[in-house]
Amino acid sequence: MRTIKRIHKAEYRPIADLVTYSPMPTRSLQQIDPFIFLNHHGFQTYPERNQGLPFGPHPHRGMETVTFILEGDIMHKDSSGHESVIGPGGVQYMTAGRGLIHAEVSSTEFKRNGGDLEILQLWLNLPAAKKMITPNYVGLQKEEIPAFDLDGGKIKVQQLFGEWNGVQGAFEGTFPLTMSTIYQEKGGKFEKVIPSEENIFFYIVRGELKVNGEEIQFRNLVEFTNSGEKIAVEALEDAILILGHAKPFNEPMVAQGPFVMNTQQQIYEAYQDYQAGKFGSWDH
Repeated sequence: MRTIKRIHKAEYRPIADLVTYSPMPTRSLQQIDPFIFLNHHGFQTYPERNQGLPFGPHPHRGMETVTFILEGDIMHKDSSGHESVIGPGGVQYMTAGRGLIHAEVSSTEFKRNGGDLEILQLWLNLPAAKKMITPNYVGLQKEEIPAFDLDGGKIKVQQLFGEWNGVQGAFEGTFPLTMSTIYQEKGGKFEKVIPSEENIFFYIVRGELKVNGEEIQFRNLVEFTNSGEKIAVEALEDAILILGHAKPFNEPMVAQGPFVMNTQQQIYEAYQDYQAGKFGSWDH
């Protein structure tokens, strides 16, 4: 069994009227290399005629985002020309690479009608050799993402990256990565063997799980050591889990605002390039 090193409770960090919790980075946990940042927005219910998500045009370089839409929607636009509205159960994967400008806002319909919202955004680092690759974006609706059942249907797995149970993930990662969204009914159990040299990202979105014998509530991130290979998970109530694993890069990381690079000088250059218009134009 993998040993649990520490359990990190997500800190409450509201953004305007958007309920937001973040377990990473905090004072107790900088990153689980190459997983570097998580924001958990909601659960909350928006009234009619609301302002929606507050993430207007802003730049990124040197990292990637994986955005999980559980309730509500996100309208994505970026300076590379990508545009989409992704609804409940869908996932967005964006590679900032050498730089882009994007906005993540609510659809006109959501702002008019309101409704439930719960969205998570995970940042992935990029290895030094791929920091400056061409930006890319893929948004997939729920029905476009491969899924399979475990434990007689008590567990439903959306396979996002890599392969599990013979099912290949929906997205082609920039580096070797395995990631799933796991929906568990109370009593549902699964085990997974993860190579000890890979770091595990394990965040409980909803419900309560027993993880390698330890009971853990939602809005907690479980940090594992690299000893042992198996994790055993049982749902003590209906639950949603984001589970990812990848080999660490073991490279220096300097994160400042929307940029994630290897040196302070590269951060300085990112700001210069952005101000010089090298991230593309924003004419939406």
